[in-house]
Amino acid sequence: MRPGPAAGEAALDPAESAQRLAPWLGREARAGVVLAVSGGPDSTALMGCAASLPPAVPVLVATVDHGLRPESAAEADGVARAAQAHGLPHRRIAWLGDKPRTGLQAAARAARYRLLVDLAGEVGAGAILTAHTLDDQAETVLMRLCAGSGPAGLGGIDPVRDLGGIALVRPFLDIPKARLVATCAARGWAFATDPGNRDPRFARARLRRVMPLLAAEGLTPARLGRLAERTRRNEAALAAAADAALRDLTRPPALPSAVALDAPGLAALPQAVALRVTVRAIAAAAGAGAPAVRLERLEAALLGRLLPAAAEGRALRLTLGGALITVSQGLLTLRAEPPRRR
Repeated sequence: MRPGPAAGEAALDPAESAQRLAPWLGREARAGVVLAVSGGPDSTALMGCAASLPPAVPVLVATVDHGLRPESAAEADGVARAAQAHGLPHRRIAWLGDKPRTGLQAAARAARYRLLVDLAGEVGAGAILTAHTLDDQAETVLMRLCAGSGPAGLGGIDPVRDLGGIALVRPFLDIPKARLVATCAARGWAFATDPGNRDPRFARARLRRVMPLLAAEGLTPARLGRLAERTRRNEAALAAAADAALRDLTRPPALPSAVALDAPGLAALPQAVALRVTVRAIAAAAGAGAPAVRLERLEAALLGRLLPAAAEGRALRLTLGGALITVSQGLLTLRAEPPRRR
């Protein structure tokens, strides 16, 4: 479709788009870049802005065809034509195999990033750029708030995230979607519209309906974005404190492949730090592939059972996050949970 103007929002000018993209496309960049472009207004603006900035590294436009809608193949072809018009190479990658009946959007998102990382590794790219906006950030924070997430979850979408040595970058994360729509209008870049964005089966679509009501009460996307930024900043400080505390409290374990912590020292920490130390110890003991521990279970186990048992000198054993945790003689000892017997 041919985009219309976005009222009240200014289009990105060449200088601003260059400032946002230059660290990944300019002379200081050290490796190629994959642009994740679905054909919607956000990613169409990303592709056009990247093409307007003469790149110093190879740029590849990639479209993941999830195969969930009959028109998805045609939309990928439309992105290929637009990329060609911009002078950029394009690759269509398909999500093959059976699709889950529940959790479809989460599964599609995981598949998309897996396919993009594989493609980036294949072509030697050092970064994947996506066009997530402030609107996406606000929706993510609200979704996680509804799900009862702790501070780590309320940090929302990371502006830059490492995916096995490849940077996942969101250069537009702090600007409203309307500015990217306005940019498409100003430059004459056509884009597609995904009907799934309005499908009430999906939580994001339902939240989009109430966002104007929340904004009228003062809970605007900008304020949700600032909440996420502040939460990530605080989380980084707590993570650094937890790393230091884990080093200080680690003791030689009595069993191989186990992790032992000084229980009185753990109890003396601020609870927010103690919880993060325990998460790190569980991950080290349980190993790769262990299930993530929900905050509610972690709080109940550590604050409600483990630390009180240690303070009272009681022995206690429980399993959490794939780890068997034992309280005995002033130590919390964690090791991988043994295989369950039928």
